Amino acid sequence: MSSTISDIAKIAGVAKSTVSRYLNGGSVGDKTRKKIEQAIKEAKYTPNPFAQSLKAKKTNIIGTIVPRLDSYASSQTLIGIDEQLKRLNYQMLISNTSQSLEREIESIYSFANQKMAGIILLATEITEQHIEAFEAVKVPVLLIGQEHPEIHSVIHDDFHAGYAMGHYILEKGYRDIAYLGVTERDIAVGVKRKHGFKKAMEEVQQDCHVHYYETEFNIPAAQAKAREIIHDHQPPIFVCATDNIALGVLKAAYAEGLSIPKDLAVTGFGGYEVTEIIHPSLTTAKFFYQEAGETAAKHIVELVNERSVEKLTISKFKIIERESVDINLKHGI
Repeated sequence: MSSTISDIAKIAGVAKSTVSRYLNGGSVGDKTRKKIEQAIKEAKYTPNPFAQSLKAKKTNIIGTIVPRLDSYASSQTLIGIDEQLKRLNYQMLISNTSQSLEREIESIYSFANQKMAGIILLATEITEQHIEAFEAVKVPVLLIGQEHPEIHSVIHDDFHAGYAMGHYILEKGYRDIAYLGVTERDIAVGVKRKHGFKKAMEEVQQDCHVHYYETEFNIPAAQAKAREIIHDHQPPIFVCATDNIALGVLKAAYAEGLSIPKDLAVTGFGGYEVTEIIHPSLTTAKFFYQEAGETAAKHIVELVNERSVEKLTISKFKIIERESVDINLKHGI
């Protein structure tokens, strides 16, 4: 069992408040200081750096707000943040909002009240309430995944990933395409990826027919929507705004007795580990979430220390070609 301040006070023969004052850098007499230091050695006491940091005027804790923990993108980003912060002698405190914007706003104020040195927000949407909170708390804030002209941001290259994916499937000969996206309230995933894809479609010379649909981020919703689309109009390919949506489409295809990629090709965005393990493996635009998290951690520490950081940083991506797209057949040419 670990020692406590009470144990130290008892051994040193002083009050708990005196031990606490010593541990927090307060003034104590030389004789008392030596007694406390000796007691600490005897009890093998290790101060709690988290508690000490909260009591200090300036903490070394970065509050990180995440919309959901059961997400590959979120978990990999958090790993990157945590590992980089540790290297910089900072700590991370996580608030999971379960995709509630109200809880997200509350977390911003809560972290500021707990004297966090800075706040990182894995954002899905930036509202006026967010901006008001950022301005009110007077704490350095950095966004991951979304951008705002007034806030430092680390984003994925959603537009060019969408554009590259569009050109990729056009090169494979697909011309009758179902694009399964998400709400445009999510600017990065719902707007930029789709707009990049649309730009690639506009550049094709031959006739190209694209039907745009929306679903939710989870697999069951994507599966239900995909089955509905397959029944109404069986396209030869689904381009999905996330890997989770693509997994839902794959489940729908199997339920309908379709062969991948012979009857139906599928692509995603994200590069989740599971997309390489499943069979057939998923063609996807891979984002480097852990590296983005590391960059965000470096930048928030720079901001905390009042050093200059570029307003917008764009993370890289890579198209990963796998088995879910038929690279040997030419469709619609």
